[in-house]
Amino acid sequence: MSKPLKTKSPDAPIFAGPRGGPLSGMAMAMLLRRIDRLDITVHGFRSAFRDWAAEITTFPHEVCEMALAHVIANRAEAAYRRGDLITKRRELMDAWAAYFA
Repeated sequence: MSKPLKTKSPDAPIFAGPRGGPLSGMAMAMLLRRIDRLDITVHGFRSAFRDWAAEITTFPHEVCEMALAHVIANRAEAAYRRGDLITKRRELMDAWAAYFA
């Protein structure tokens, strides 16, 4: 079971950076360099997550895409989709964590 976030804001960073804001876009890439794992890519992590979500789970496509912060290409659809699916995304992330437990 994951620990609850201290905030209910969907905009709050889950993994805060050293100054309290979100981690930089390069944080994971730098971590992989520091631990000398140049055979692994950040994109590979994201791709593995997306494959797992599509092939192993029954979570809706929209939840999986939102978890990856993918932009909705269809402007009409994007205009009408205003929710953040935070509860469903939390369930997805709990399932992802349990997959590795």
